[in-house]
Amino acid sequence: MQHPHTRASLLTYLEAEGIKAETFDHPPIFTVADGEEHWRGIPGTHCKNLFLKDAKEQMWLVSCPIARKVDLKSLPDRIGSARLSFGSADRLRATLFIEPGSVTPFALINDRAKNVICVLDKAMMGDAQLVFHPLENTASTLISPEGLVTFLKSISHAPRLVTL
Repeated sequence: MQHPHTRASLLTYLEAEGIKAETFDHPPIFTVADGEEHWRGIPGTHCKNLFLKDAKEQMWLVSCPIARKVDLKSLPDRIGSARLSFGSADRLRATLFIEPGSVTPFALINDRAKNVICVLDKAMMGDAQLVFHPLENTASTLISPEGLVTFLKSISHAPRLVTL
């Protein structure tokens, strides 16, 4: 098995693919409240990311702006899944090789078995810049929506764009 990507190898990959991204260091962020304190001065739409599992064991990574309310009861109809629950920390580590609090679409680079379906909020894709953790919650990476889609397609995880 290949080693999972780290923050450094992810950023090197983005650069090699010609995908523009800018990364800002900050103290660890575990909650939106932490984020609001540490994100000051980082432009862009800050996103939350949900690692979910449905009743058929399919895994999902759903990304949307932090202000968007996500109702797990109505989400299956929107994304085409079975009933959803949060994926466990152990499943997250085993599948994406990241820690809870660091969930990000960038972690799909570690899903070589293609077990996780990526869902992006359609509305945020009209924003200028999106902000996600680069595999760890001690930094935030700014990327354009086009850059994010280019990245996801380059790792064979073309996203589903859904109105959340």
